[in-house]
Amino acid sequence: MTELQRIKISLKTLISLGVAKNQEEIGRLLGYSNKSSFSQVINGIVNLPADFVDRLCHLNSAINKEWIKTGKGNILENNNSTNKSYNGENITINTNYSDSTYLKNQGLSLISPETMIEYNSGNKDITTQLRKDFVIPTFKGSDYLITVIGNTMYPKYNNGDIVACKHLSQTTFFQWNKVYVVNTAQGILVKRICKSNNPDFITIVSDNKEYDSFELAKSEILSVAIVTGVIRLE
Repeated sequence: MTELQRIKISLKTLISLGVAKNQEEIGRLLGYSNKSSFSQVINGIVNLPADFVDRLCHLNSAINKEWIKTGKGNILENNNSTNKSYNGENITINTNYSDSTYLKNQGLSLISPETMIEYNSGNKDITTQLRKDFVIPTFKGSDYLITVIGNTMYPKYNNGDIVACKHLSQTTFFQWNKVYVVNTAQGILVKRICKSNNPDFITIVSDNKEYDSFELAKSEILSVAIVTGVIRLE
């Protein structure tokens, strides 16, 4: 089996894991603007980018990079949990569970803005403060919940909405114009992230047009998570 064949199997696996609805959507998540350009890559018409497999595996940490590259092992990691590093802190998160196991054992912790401020101030042991857990099957794969404060993202998000977040590596690429939770020394930003003309910066954009966009240095980012869903009360 060739590497391209294993990549195609990985695409089907990502779809089955709920990362995307179809192959075209995975292409968009990887930064391809149209179906044709993505199809040319995975069908070997154009050369496979050097970082393609890395980007593919960033979509779900359960995908085994070694298997894609060499065929050794299994397509999914054998271990039952994956240690992710958030701001240098290792937190074990279960990434290999069935829906029934998730419903019984896996909840998402609601992190208060106050807790996140403490975290920014140096108190890294936030796991002991996560007391409110919610089981939401459609958010499987997310890491925590956080409450939206303010109206800067109105009408997409209202003050008091709860958003589900998936933590990402600091080295991951941004999906431009997606909404992220950016953890900075000055607080938590739930904002749309756009490309900056300066490669060392990102552009922070509010959906509420009353708030101006601004540039943020990547070096000021303590951690980053992508918003995967929202809970809204009328």
